[in-house]
Amino acid sequence: MRRILPLLFLLSCCVGTALLAQSPQILKTEILIAGGGASGTAAALQAARMGRKVILVEETPWLGGMLTASGVSAIDGNHKMPSGIWGEFRSKLEQHYGGPKALATGWVSETQYEPAVGNQIFKQLLDPYPNLSRMHGYFPVQVLKLGNAVTGVVFENAAGEKLEIHAKITIDATELGDVLAMAGCEHYIGQDPRSLTGEELAPLERQADNIQDLTYVAILKDYGPGKAPLLPKPLNYDLYDFECTCKEVCPDPANARHACAALITYGKLPNNKYMINWPLKGNDTYLNLIGLSTSERQKALKTAKTKTLAYVWFLQNKAGFSHLGLYNEFGTVDSLPFIPYHREARRVKGLQFFTMNDLLDPYAPGGKAFYKIGIAVGNYPIDHHHEENPAVSNEKNYYQIPPFTVPYACLIPEQVDGLIVAEKSISVSHMVNGCTRLQPVVLGIGQAAGAAAAMVVKKGIEARELKVPTLQEILLAASAYVFPLTDIRPQDPDFRAIQRACVRGWVRAEPKAVDWANEMFFYPDKLVEQQDLQSLLDQLRPGLKVAEQGVLSATVVVKYLQKLGFKVKKREMEKEGVTKRQLAIWVDRELAMP
Repeated sequence: MRRILPLLFLLSCCVGTALLAQSPQILKTEILIAGGGASGTAAALQAARMGRKVILVEETPWLGGMLTASGVSAIDGNHKMPSGIWGEFRSKLEQHYGGPKALATGWVSETQYEPAVGNQIFKQLLDPYPNLSRMHGYFPVQVLKLGNAVTGVVFENAAGEKLEIHAKITIDATELGDVLAMAGCEHYIGQDPRSLTGEELAPLERQADNIQDLTYVAILKDYGPGKAPLLPKPLNYDLYDFECTCKEVCPDPANARHACAALITYGKLPNNKYMINWPLKGNDTYLNLIGLSTSERQKALKTAKTKTLAYVWFLQNKAGFSHLGLYNEFGTVDSLPFIPYHREARRVKGLQFFTMNDLLDPYAPGGKAFYKIGIAVGNYPIDHHHEENPAVSNEKNYYQIPPFTVPYACLIPEQVDGLIVAEKSISVSHMVNGCTRLQPVVLGIGQAAGAAAAMVVKKGIEARELKVPTLQEILLAASAYVFPLTDIRPQDPDFRAIQRACVRGWVRAEPKAVDWANEMFFYPDKLVEQQDLQSLLDQLRPGLKVAEQGVLSATVVVKYLQKLGFKVKKREMEKEGVTKRQLAIWVDRELAMP
């Protein structure tokens, strides 16, 4: 009996240890960020800088998502709007490579870099904050709720180990909007019906399967003649799919848009590397993974990986690029990125729904004036990838649009509390997703989400209760744009005053379509004209009309400002007139929150 008791004790200890190992690790924090992609990384950095306790959970080993782990290291848009963390990230890249010109290596973008360098920079940005914890290798499997409010998320890793994190506020920064779905948020998928959006280009009925193509990017390197590792010829793959990827390999060159050399230099990176993310008979793949489990997604993605490897073989053996070989930038078994480039996800039904009609004319009479609650900016045209899905027939690419602001209300679920939505899952139409999905915009959305979460925790309120001007002030203090001006940079001493004047609608800017990147000009040195002053009066004193025409004298401008109760001193007046810069400063001084 004495021998049996110790044995039973040992058995009970072993059983207890096994049960303990199967139990989830339970943690508590103020802010939980599910997903360490572009928006999740930016959100974590901003919230940590505001002194909040943050846990960031990311499935891949890297930070940055599409900017790094997906290999899409060529930035689209916002080149002249280095807003907040996006501008900070680009400055770090310039420091690493030796200036802006060192980043302009390919013709698709003025900012291109090696994905691994991007990951290193994000780590350097996040590492200094002891109040920010990062956990990699976990994906969400369950959302915890108390009534109608999210209180945390349960994660799991590939070994089946669970991690349970409780938080005061959660940010869904996943690539496909998985947390918002688990939380029971109403959401949209695919092409929206015209009856919902009012968009002329939307289909009459919802097409939930028609999401944008995804891409498994390949990073190639120039190894020199005869030195590149050549891929084996793919089995059971129709290489005819690639024949018109460029002119020299197309039976009818008129059916190809670019020469083969342009295909390669499109995504040329520093250090003789090349990003292969080519939509024209290239490595785009149509797959709708949104409703699948993590394991089902991995299985389905083998199709996209196979296509990319087949495309690399085609480039090496048919397009004349035998000196280029697959480079293992990521340290993965197959040398491909950790995740594909997802262009579209679930889109939450938020407090506001941002459509193409809303962004085409931000100053439309009777419009929603969403720019007044803007928290992130963009200037890229609407860019949709549907080449691999023949079911989509009513869209074309690259609609020219004015520069735009993303409304804060688009980040807040209509019904569920305790949750802020970021990444590509904000409350926009399928059409608008074509411009809000771009890297700098998503970084801006993430920075705003992090700032909002920090304020929600500090004030003990729900995200829907946060005053947008308060959030905008925090972002402006972080050199982030809340209005998409091209000609006023954060270094300008009046940056914040002019941003406030524009986002409040007190002084208007002028949008212009300029090549790929649309621009919005303030023209700070332009003298105030009748229409400039009238737009201000329409905001502050409807019915008060400016009788004078053309460029207004300083005396006339001051006369109307005094009717508004402004205290403008004579020594501030210029004889030749008042510039828009001076008008913005005066209005901001009188009306801006202290």
